[in-house]
Amino acid sequence: MKIEQGLFKFDFTDYHAILGVALDADAKQIRKRYLKIARKLHPDSLSGATAEEKQKASELLSKMVNPAYEQLTQDKSAAEYKIVLKMQGQKLQQQANNLPLESDPAKELVKTSNVDAAYNNSLKALAETQYKSLADVLSVTGQISELNMAYLARTAGGGGAAAPAPPPPPAAAASSNGRSAPAAPPAAPTAPVSPKQHRVSIIERYLNRAKEFEAKQDYSRAILEMREAIQSNPNNAGCHSYLANLYLKANQSTMARIHVKRALEIDPKDNLAKLLEPRVSKTGSQSGKGSQKGGQGDAKSKGGGLFGLFGGKRK
Repeated sequence: MKIEQGLFKFDFTDYHAILGVALDADAKQIRKRYLKIARKLHPDSLSGATAEEKQKASELLSKMVNPAYEQLTQDKSAAEYKIVLKMQGQKLQQQANNLPLESDPAKELVKTSNVDAAYNNSLKALAETQYKSLADVLSVTGQISELNMAYLARTAGGGGAAAPAPPPPPAAAASSNGRSAPAAPPAAPTAPVSPKQHRVSIIERYLNRAKEFEAKQDYSRAILEMREAIQSNPNNAGCHSYLANLYLKANQSTMARIHVKRALEIDPKDNLAKLLEPRVSKTGSQSGKGSQKGGQGDAKSKGGGLFGLFGGKRK
């Protein structure tokens, strides 16, 4: 199963939507919800399911639910995520009249005067159905993400009182003869942004932030930015090769090797990946020699492992 980033309405992964918890949920509420979802997706709870359904449940747990729980419960990543939410809310508040909302709960939230009550009631109803059917998980998660978008637009990131609902479009003014004056001509439509252009724009933002962190030698945060970029576009060879370079600088050769390989699978001509390939191959062979001498090299290589994608321990 392919997890499509496009199901979520933000330029970043909406971890609260994945877990179906409120944007202001505390650690205890997040853990309680996570355990409930994990039990539903556990093989023991799917005794009557097909092999395909069990595989789908396993991927939902490993690719969405577990990473979301890690992000929202690790102090550093949770603090950074709150800052991102605050900034996103301020940005959305400026475009509250033009939010790309499709679900009824989100549309109603933009208009209502009692924002918190409407948000919590709608969220509760959606969360109850979110993981009942594996086929509906992504659809309901997308609706929760829309609801979060509307809530952030009304509360500027969850801080302070709710902003007033956007005013309705102005009525046509009456002319001196009592008849309605013609409405002003609509503004010229702007050229639509293609999905490809949108993806490029998102990736550029991630790249710019990653390069800023790299310049400060804050490789862990640079890596985090590029992991997010790859989630938004998994088949971008440049993102994989740049992430591999960051992993090398952070002394995580196993993860670097994985992303160099993936970059070359996507684009065998990727210059950075071709440049890094001899270096990661060399570190891989050295690890192999270490394992033959007593297993120490192999143990070190497992330190990052595939779980390094979701915040594994650095070497």
